[in-house]
Amino acid sequence: MVIAVAVLILGVLFGALFLIPRKSAVAEKNRTNAADRKKVYGVYSKAEVALHNKRTDCWIIVKNRIFDVTSYVEEHPGGDAILTNAGSDSTEGFYGPQHPGGAFQLIEDYCIGELEK
Repeated sequence: MVIAVAVLILGVLFGALFLIPRKSAVAEKNRTNAADRKKVYGVYSKAEVALHNKRTDCWIIVKNRIFDVTSYVEEHPGGDAILTNAGSDSTEGFYGPQHPGGAFQLIEDYCIGELEK
């Protein structure tokens, strides 16, 4: 009986390891890359941003700020919708009803500069 209880307790503990949410390695890498990107904060023209219009090199403009979301493209919950305005202004799409409040905080990690005036 004691052995059965011990096995049950160990099973619950090990099961909890798989059920408790953890940061993925990709998410952690994105946070590190975001910190590195902030070091090169700059001012970019629309022409410069337009060059970054691919899945493997994706910049967007939101409210005249530039975001390098390349490392986030594969994790985007809306799939390829993030690529709709790659290399251009995504303000209207970004502020659509599909984005929860957390999206506004998340995107800050990807800011690399602002649009030249």
